Amino acid sequence: MATVISLDQVCKRFGGIVVADQISLEIQRGEILGLIGPNGAGKTSLFNLISGVFPVDSGSISVGGQSLDGLPLHRRARLGVARTWQNMRLFSTMTALENMLIAPRDYPGERLSHIVLHPRNLAKTDAALRAQAMSILARMKLDAIANTSVNDIPFGQQKLVGLARALMNDGDCLLLDEPMAGVEGHAYDTMKAIVREEAEGGRAVCVVEHNVSFIKDLCNSAVFMASGKILERGSVESLLSSKTLAELYFGA
Repeated sequence: MATVISLDQVCKRFGGIVVADQISLEIQRGEILGLIGPNGAGKTSLFNLISGVFPVDSGSISVGGQSLDGLPLHRRARLGVARTWQNMRLFSTMTALENMLIAPRDYPGERLSHIVLHPRNLAKTDAALRAQAMSILARMKLDAIANTSVNDIPFGQQKLVGLARALMNDGDCLLLDEPMAGVEGHAYDTMKAIVREEAEGGRAVCVVEHNVSFIKDLCNSAVFMASGKILERGSVESLLSSKTLAELYFGA
């Protein structure tokens, strides 16, 4: 399988705190990799480095063979880096559909020349994006709340809207930061099914999650992190039986 996400000797510190200590990691097309470890291990920081929230101090990151070094967040998104956030970061005064329509990789309406010179093409693009968004919402059985403010929908559905927005970026890299936190019932099952479908469709998926059952059910393999380092990588079962993980993660 082709490598989609590649990190080579990535380092990052904030003052005396090291959040990434020579991290080298590859994630393949169609793989669902779990990142597990205690709070403060550096898991979300790794997502922030990949997506461009923070620059690396040293080392390199590439997606689909394209170097991300020095690129701002929006350029990385256009290269196919999509992610969700722990606190979702939805626009609370906007509808579910409107939240999704801000997320496509390349929207020609952002360029004045297209607005002035190609209004018909822009209208077609808008219609196609709305159809794409409604199709994603329908997969999640959320099409009925497409025009509802996200403030007025339950928390679990808000989490799904956050994932739906990320899926509007049709690139190969999908980073999910604690997607299951506070999610249960129908939303839980839907989240798991959609993530599996996205991997089967060819995306490389990386999941930060404290819900061990979710990781066991979904991930092909997992990485255990602590203090900004990757301590172990292997099958979920092997990591869960690891003495190191038991001591650092479960406090055994």
